[in-house]
Amino acid sequence: MLIAITGTPGTGKTSVSKILEKKGYNVLDLNDISKKQGFVIGKDEERNSLIIDTDKLNKYFDNYITEKIVFIDSHLSHLISNVDKVILLRCHPNKLKKNLDKKNWPEKKIKENIDSEILDIILSETAEIHNIDTIFEIDTSNLTVDEVAKIILKLIENDFKNIKNYKIGKIDWSEEILKDS
Repeated sequence: MLIAITGTPGTGKTSVSKILEKKGYNVLDLNDISKKQGFVIGKDEERNSLIIDTDKLNKYFDNYITEKIVFIDSHLSHLISNVDKVILLRCHPNKLKKNLDKKNWPEKKIKENIDSEILDIILSETAEIHNIDTIFEIDTSNLTVDEVAKIILKLIENDFKNIKNYKIGKIDWSEEILKDS
């Protein structure tokens, strides 16, 4: 089973993935794969980020078959069409700003990512590609990384069934659009 762990930068994807890896799960870093496989087609200088050929990335994962649970960590992992489940980490814009400030990101990039979180950009992209019954949202705003990992493990343990708290549509930061972020 391929499980995408996605979300706006700063929501906790990599930190949670490290815990899952320590628990024995295989975690693939999409940026590493993209660099090693030649899927990087450029660099967005203004955002200081890589431009990934998502068509090539999808073709790579078309042939990826596993009987084990494998997590894919990236803010782009939801763009892989053949993942079985998508776990979308969300974070309140105020907390997200603090997280990105700690990473010393430029103010313009922080604002762009906060706006993306408020406007549900990754959720919208995910829902365009995947069946909504395969998408799960976790609000990481007031949770520790360990607590988020436990939620993910519980989702797996319950075979992603009867977990209404993590179905999409419960997290809404839209009131924040009217505030300065």
